[in-house]
Amino acid sequence: MTASRSHTLFSFGTLRDERVQTALFGGAVPTSPASLAGYTTRPLKITDPAVIAASGLDVHLILERRLGASVEGAVLHLTDQELAAADAYEVDDYTRRRVVLSSGASTWAYLDAKPLRPAERIVVVGDSIAYGRCDPRGGWAGRLAAAHIAANEAERRFFNLAVPGSTLADVVEQTPSLLAARRPDTLLVAAGINDSALPAADAEADADGTADLARLADSLDALAATALGHNARLVVAGPSWLDEDRTRDYEGLRFTRARALALRAHVRAWCEAHHIDFLDLWEPLRERTELLVDGLHPTAEGHRALYEHLDALGR
Repeated sequence: MTASRSHTLFSFGTLRDERVQTALFGGAVPTSPASLAGYTTRPLKITDPAVIAASGLDVHLILERRLGASVEGAVLHLTDQELAAADAYEVDDYTRRRVVLSSGASTWAYLDAKPLRPAERIVVVGDSIAYGRCDPRGGWAGRLAAAHIAANEAERRFFNLAVPGSTLADVVEQTPSLLAARRPDTLLVAAGINDSALPAADAEADADGTADLARLADSLDALAATALGHNARLVVAGPSWLDEDRTRDYEGLRFTRARALALRAHVRAWCEAHHIDFLDLWEPLRERTELLVDGLHPTAEGHRALYEHLDALGR
């Protein structure tokens, strides 16, 4: 029985080479010409001997975003086993993500494993921590914006559209109408901690932190569809550490580490299952209560710690 070629993969480099296909798949695979709008390429030095042996090259190409540009390539039609072989072939600098071809079709492609490094136009949506509350420099997002734009003032843009108090459901509702004018290539979602809060009177009934969080998948599904519809890469930032001893009955809500950790686990699992980038912001503030103004919102120094951690993960 012939295995189904149920996957499509856009290739702009060595995977189009019949020698590479033979080495990976046992022979040439069906391909068709295609182009990818909104991207250009840059060289990437390869050090893996097996990859160099298969391709005959020690410099490959990697995609980065460029408004108005396009990359010519081909769509490969692959079986489950062939897609797994392609995954194994690509070095750690690459990761497989969904993209939209110039034709409008969705397909897999190998993108930079650091999701903010190839970005040109970034939109941030989220809550008060993403907004930068308690930091006159605009929080971690303000610091990220400054570094991002400074690298290429002429081409790079950064839009922080976070709204204090937002839940993920609020972000889903707010975001679609905001994107077209800004033409993002990267949508960074930093929300969810408000979804983990319960009315203080009800908090003890959900001490294990699991109630209702499964519904977050619906919001994340919607955000993934919105991002893909704008040819943007979805990147999700997880919650940062909180000091529940200082957040008790915060504005009538109860924030607990158990629920925050459950949120973190749910979001990470969803991202892994859907090949979406997850940036974990839990560790930089762990047990560092002095970096929190009220047990929840970072101080200016706390925001700096979050930015440095996120920058190392994403860029």
